[in-house]
Amino acid sequence: MIKLIAGLGNPGQQYEKTRHNAGFLFVDYLADFAGARWMSANQFHGELAECNIAGNRLMLLKPMTFMNKSGASVGGLLRYYKLNPDDLLVAHDELELAGGIVKLKRDGGHAGHNGLRDIIANIGSRDFYRLRIGIDRPTTGSNIADYVLSKMSLDERSALDKLFDATTRKIDALLNGDLNAINN
Repeated sequence: MIKLIAGLGNPGQQYEKTRHNAGFLFVDYLADFAGARWMSANQFHGELAECNIAGNRLMLLKPMTFMNKSGASVGGLLRYYKLNPDDLLVAHDELELAGGIVKLKRDGGHAGHNGLRDIIANIGSRDFYRLRIGIDRPTTGSNIADYVLSKMSLDERSALDKLFDATTRKIDALLNGDLNAINN
């Protein structure tokens, strides 16, 4: 059973509506859905919201360490609450999936995602769930960093909101790590 969902992103207004902040946007959506409020959690270098969803106590985390240093925040919270890596779901942007697609995965490498790389290094395990939120790949020849750090179009943001709504309707399956239910 997932007890912590960490959404990856970068703090600051300049990053709020960028593709790279898809993880932040997802946990914000869940917090709104559950009526939870974000609180500063300085000891975890992030913002934390606690809620009950589908009868389960759930913590939502937004690391405020910038994407590439997310491990300090996630690892600190896991250790403090004595959670195992398999209690963790990390929501993050995924270039290899088309926009409007979400896939749940357990275990695996970081696939070049620096936020995942830092979490794996900090917690010493790859055995956690990942909610891969499709943001598409930029056109050939485009700079990937510029693409992920640029703001989404209104159509892209609308597609994300629909995706988050559909995923939230399957919240029981998500919290139970049911890959088949989420990936269909």
